Amino acid sequence: MQSGLYVSLSAQLALRKRVDTIANNVANMNTAGFRADEVRFQALVEKVGSDSVAFASTGSEYISRRIGGMTRTNNPLDVAVQGDGWFAVKTPGGTTYTRDGRMQLSETGTLQNVQGYQMLDAGGTPLVIDPAAGPPTIASDGMISQNGNQVGAIGLFKIDDQAKLSRSNFGGVVPDKPATAVLDFAQNGVVQGFVENANVNPVMEMTKLIMVSHDFDGVSSMIQSSESSLTEAIKTLGSQT
Repeated sequence: MQSGLYVSLSAQLALRKRVDTIANNVANMNTAGFRADEVRFQALVEKVGSDSVAFASTGSEYISRRIGGMTRTNNPLDVAVQGDGWFAVKTPGGTTYTRDGRMQLSETGTLQNVQGYQMLDAGGTPLVIDPAAGPPTIASDGMISQNGNQVGAIGLFKIDDQAKLSRSNFGGVVPDKPATAVLDFAQNGVVQGFVENANVNPVMEMTKLIMVSHDFDGVSSMIQSSESSLTEAIKTLGSQT
């Protein structure tokens, strides 16, 4: 097989992965705290017989940590992260980290996220407030007060920059390295009455989709050209026998 066909077929796989990530990003562009999928690509060189053949890598997928914009809601149970911190949520699959700070109060006073999972403090303990004591006041360090009394603190966690993030089945992300509680709130903190938007740029995603579509056309032309040249070579060899 000609090397052009190897390149073209592997390129189609790479482009398909790009389409999948674009589709997922666009589908979640209105999801609070959503982190976009991105793909890194690289060139692979393989040997087939004595010929060097370049393959297009399908790429390595990763979750972008780019910070999204904020929307004011004035809801006292909505909080957004300032900086690189993450909220922690207790799920059946373990602790999940998220930038989605939309909370709700259960009848027993437990602070939960919109999926109904418990929000955690810096020590990994579920947050509980008095449902009859009125709306809470939440400071920039996550400290929760009701009627002037401190009743808890929302945990804010730092995920190592080198940690690989994977998506949790319960929303949010799970790092492959332990997260640590944020203790210095000079650059990281919590803002009450705001929600962080998805870090998806819809215009950029549409631009990527157009580029991928053009790339598909180019790859298809390359396949047709390779097949034509291969057919001509076979005809030429056959006429000489």
